[in-house]
Amino acid sequence: MPHRSLRLHPRSAASPSTKSQTLPRTCRATLASGPRITRSKMLALSMGLMGKLGLKGKPAVAASGNDLSAPSASDAADQALQAYISASPLLASCCISATDLTADLSQWKAKGEEIAKNLNFSLEFTSLEEFQKRRIYQYYLPVYFWCQKQLAAHRATGAKSPLVIGISAPQGCGKSTLCEQLEALFTSSGLTAASVSIDDFYLPYEGQQAVAQTYATNPLLQMRGNAGSHDLDLGAETLQALRAATSAKDSVKLPRYDKSAYQGKGDRAVPTAWPSVSGPVDIVLFEGWMLGFAPVEESQAASVDQNLIPVNTFLQAYKSAWDSAVDSWLVVKVKDPEYAYKWRLQAERAMRAAGKPAMTDEQVAQFVDRFMPAYKCYLAGLYKNGPTTAAKGKVLVVEVDENREPINEQPQPIL
Repeated sequence: MPHRSLRLHPRSAASPSTKSQTLPRTCRATLASGPRITRSKMLALSMGLMGKLGLKGKPAVAASGNDLSAPSASDAADQALQAYISASPLLASCCISATDLTADLSQWKAKGEEIAKNLNFSLEFTSLEEFQKRRIYQYYLPVYFWCQKQLAAHRATGAKSPLVIGISAPQGCGKSTLCEQLEALFTSSGLTAASVSIDDFYLPYEGQQAVAQTYATNPLLQMRGNAGSHDLDLGAETLQALRAATSAKDSVKLPRYDKSAYQGKGDRAVPTAWPSVSGPVDIVLFEGWMLGFAPVEESQAASVDQNLIPVNTFLQAYKSAWDSAVDSWLVVKVKDPEYAYKWRLQAERAMRAAGKPAMTDEQVAQFVDRFMPAYKCYLAGLYKNGPTTAAKGKVLVVEVDENREPINEQPQPIL
């Protein structure tokens, strides 16, 4: 497969909101060399915004003295779409400038329609429900173009290996759907993308049982989930194999885990059921609820929950085994980790309504309870300092609300 180049997408804080945003320092140098918006485009955009704001009056007059003609229906639709995207609270942190948006609007339209099709939404922007518009044009697509920028910067260093993006996000916040859409968008752009989850690297059933027996009185280690329940070697080997898949002759098997085995206790799927990806791999999406967590002093872990002490010890090995393979990080931040109870209940009730096996409300509460001590112990450090291997210019933090939508006031860059 021939080497593919990606366009760099610098960012700006341009937005139709009345409150201006300050462009993060990491984006300013890139913006200086970005494409310039033409006078005609600026005038057309101004006309569109006037109409959107309900302002009356004659259109602006060009320097030649000739009146500008009214925009066509297609132009008006484009202006409405651009204004909507510009209202996304993620544009500044994703390094997307107003000039980039104008130049690349056709890409936004095409990719937006692709996501809508994948999610069985209407393909017409004006026919989408409000939450669907926000999800596509103010969340997923800004993140996608940020990933593009990260890949372009990665390749600019001369790296032949794929870009590995670590996605750290609580259970139920929508990270699996986000990853699915990102992978689909990259694939449709002619790139080879692979997705793996820390869930794929759980210990097999026998290993899980051994951990549970060793820590028989510890409720955090009686079932898969916390640090100590993963096969770190399998994860490290898979990530390194993906990073080394730089030619067409390379092929990597991606482990999968069967959570339904042994009455829900789970077991690793047989290797013949594992999917494979052929090289050259361009981008790897590696996601998990505790990815990038940094261990703390034992006394701090004990102050949250005594049962965290062995979990905290296990966590010490994750940075070198897994986090070190990550090039860039996406952190989905939540104000309250207890949102996970609501999100899990919604998922299980939907499964039950569809006639699929699902946990009861009580079982959901017990399930999420196992993760709460780790959230309380490690999330503050993740949000303050970033993941364990975070580097300047390579971390995107997106804060979402209880409805899984980006909040209006996004966090400042961590680094």
